[in-house]
Amino acid sequence: MRYEESVCEGRNPVLEAFRSGKTVDRLFVLDGCHDGPVQTILREAKKSDTLINYVKKERLDSMSETGKHQGVIAYLAAYEYASVEDILNAAKDAGEDPFIILLDGIEDPHNLGAIIRTANLSGAHGIIIPKHGACGLTATVAKASAGAINYTPVAKVTNISKTIEELKEQGMWFACADADGQIMYNLNLTGPIGLVIGNEGKGVSRLVKKNCDYIASIPMKGNIDSLNASVATGVLAFEIVRQRR
Repeated sequence: MRYEESVCEGRNPVLEAFRSGKTVDRLFVLDGCHDGPVQTILREAKKSDTLINYVKKERLDSMSETGKHQGVIAYLAAYEYASVEDILNAAKDAGEDPFIILLDGIEDPHNLGAIIRTANLSGAHGIIIPKHGACGLTATVAKASAGAINYTPVAKVTNISKTIEELKEQGMWFACADADGQIMYNLNLTGPIGLVIGNEGKGVSRLVKKNCDYIASIPMKGNIDSLNASVATGVLAFEIVRQRR
């Protein structure tokens, strides 16, 4: 099991990270810096569809661990990403209907790690996360997954809503978690299914929810109004397991 350093600083190290094929989740560049070496890094970042953030020098200084960032800091993924096709092929190889968990903006690395662990134990064939506004596969995520990251593929896509539309064309159905939905026990969650979990605070975004076939709620008692995102994933994922049996 490996948990790699996820921060890369300085122009040459960052450029080499791109050219060696490492997965860069986010690139932070000094706002207003347009010299040749930085432009080369930006071209590599755009080829890789890396999220680029232009920030002030003070922000880079506060992020830097070496004090030698030279105007660029990259956050590398601790693990390689799969493709959506890899996830579908995993279901095909197992002779099973696809079961995919899609995360609409999970930001907490501990939540993402716990969800990867749940996905593995519930038999999900993979997880899909967005490239923007969400946590990536950091070392903290890997640790929180308790090793499940080694077995459960995670794909990163530009647009969750568009990915849902594309997968629906291939015969998948989608259920998103929301307190205003139908009780999960009353829904048919068998067959090729995608389970959509929203952001810790905002929940599932409007457009993503609109593209889902079902809105599933978890029956609850008590004095607070919601479950932690990773716990909600576990409850709904194992309802899918129950129905599949």
